[in-house]
Amino acid sequence: MKTVILAGGLGTRLAEETEVRPKPMVEVGNKPIIWHIMKIYAHHGITDFVVALGYKGEHIKRYFLEYTTLTKSFKIVTSSGQVQPIDGVVEDWTVELIDTGHETQTGGRVKKLASVLNNQTFMLTYGDGVGDIDISALLAFHRSHGKLATVTAVRPPSRFGGLVFKGDDEVCEFSEKPQIGEGWINGGFFVMEPQVIEYIESDDVILEKEPLENLAADGQLMAYKHDSFWQPMDTLREVQILRTLWDRDEPPWKVWDE
Repeated sequence: MKTVILAGGLGTRLAEETEVRPKPMVEVGNKPIIWHIMKIYAHHGITDFVVALGYKGEHIKRYFLEYTTLTKSFKIVTSSGQVQPIDGVVEDWTVELIDTGHETQTGGRVKKLASVLNNQTFMLTYGDGVGDIDISALLAFHRSHGKLATVTAVRPPSRFGGLVFKGDDEVCEFSEKPQIGEGWINGGFFVMEPQVIEYIESDDVILEKEPLENLAADGQLMAYKHDSFWQPMDTLREVQILRTLWDRDEPPWKVWDE
């Protein structure tokens, strides 16, 4: 199963870091946040990634092209240019880096990936948020209800979009306005059926607007409720929160072993 990571936004609220690089390349513990996100999925056996590039996407391309030499000790055979890692874990990942446009909105980026998603169920998340999400349980929940989409609902800062429920888990209303009500918000970490792409009309469609709103109205959006750690990285303060947790060797999202 492929996991889409939305990595094309401008990151304007984090201008101190994103003036020279895209937000998914902002580092926590000397690793870009996108690496942390991939490690969360890989811990659950999900290692096939599709990265939707936009703003300064060349930085992400360069990172993965040079991944072995940037992250491991290595030896090089100068006659052939062959590079071999000497020590450390070498991630067995497949990463597709797809240019989806500088101005394209989140929904449009997903729509542009239709040809590489091969009409299969896929996961999707934002390239700037981490959590101790049980990806295996999330996927099992999605498969159990038979709807088109599952969003991970979390309980943090009220400035994010809100979810209104009918019953225990069915989302009947999706709004990007600050949520008070039950206090559950959009935390990313989606599972989606390919039919979701039919809800996206064009490049300028924001995923969190009409597509998710209409899925909720049609009774096709369910929520996997996650009440443990989740943290976005939209401001310098939030970057510092994550860096402090990592430096103290207390990162709750580090579910992998090494």
